[in-house]
Formats: sequence, structure tokens, C-alpha cells
Amino acid sequence: MSDKEQEKQEAPVAEEAQATAEDQDEMAALHEQLAEAEAKAAENLDGWQRSQAEFANYKKRQASQQEMQTAEVRGRVLSRYLEVIDDMERALKNRPQDEEGAAWAAGIELIYQKLQSYLQSEGLTRVDPLGEPFDPNLHEAVAQEDSDEHESGAVIEVLRPGYLLGERVLRPASVKVAK
Repeated sequence: MSDKEQEKQEAPVAEEAQATAEDQDEMAALHEQLAEAEAKAAENLDGWQRSQAEFANYKKRQASQQEMQTAEVRGRVLSRYLEVIDDMERALKNRPQDEEGAAWAAGIELIYQKLQSYLQSEGLTRVDPLGEPFDPNLHEAVAQEDSDEHESGAVIEVLRPGYLLGERVLRPASVKVAK
């Protein structure tokens, strides 16, 4: 074989070796770009997931605050009716007994019962703790009295009933407690 023929045979081998080295460099660069793209994608996914979680928490907080505000407003409105209930109860305790006054008092009592029914349908519960142990969370002690009939700390008289709106005390019951 001549030198020229030998060079011709070696040239493709050299070119092939050079092409393989270039392919490997290109392949390494592509792997590096892929790793960078995957890292960026993971970072973006993490950020998106955090944003989704923050938004879900925000929605829950807003719903909770809305419920609390609604309960607060509802409590304020219903507490205004409690004074009307108290006045009606005092009026019905001193109802007239004559024929004309008795009919009028019966009508007032029907209105009172209707108002009580409305307040109960709104979740209002009357607290009438006569004979129960005093509970400072539900009762307001206005006076203490010696009593042989009741044990110490028991409610012996309810001066003004209390009311609960669900679990929340709207107005504590005003009571006399046995010493």
C-alpha cells in the first residue's frame, strides 16, 4: 500500500474519532441543559404548589372570618330582641285579670310566643339555671343569700334569664346564689 492509500484509510478513522469526541461533547452539553431545565421545572412546580397552598389557606381564613363576622352581627341583632322579650315577660307577669284586659293580654302572650319561636329558630337558647350550681361562664351573680334549702353555690333565684347563641353566651343569666 502506498502512503496515499494509507492516509486515505486513516483519514476516515481520524474523522470518525473527531466526530465521536464532538458528539460526546455535544451530548454532555445537552445533558447539562436537560439537568438545568429539570431543576428549573422543579423550582417552578414548587413555587406553583406553594402558591396554590397559600391561596387555599387564604380562602379558608376568609371563610372563617366571614363566619365570625356573620355570627357577631347576628348576635348583636338578636341581643336587641332580648330586651323586648324581658319587657314582654314583665308585662305578662302583671297582666290584667278583667275580661277586656285578659283578652288583650292573651294577644300579647301570642306575640311573645311567636317572638320566642322566631328566636329559637335562629339558634337562640334560653338559660334558666334555677337550682343548678353557679357557673361563671353562663351566670352573673348579682347577690348572695343564706339558704337552708339549697347547698352553697347553687342558684336560688333567676333575676334575668340568660341566652346562648349556639355555643356562645349572648347574655349571662343574672342570678342570686346561695351562701
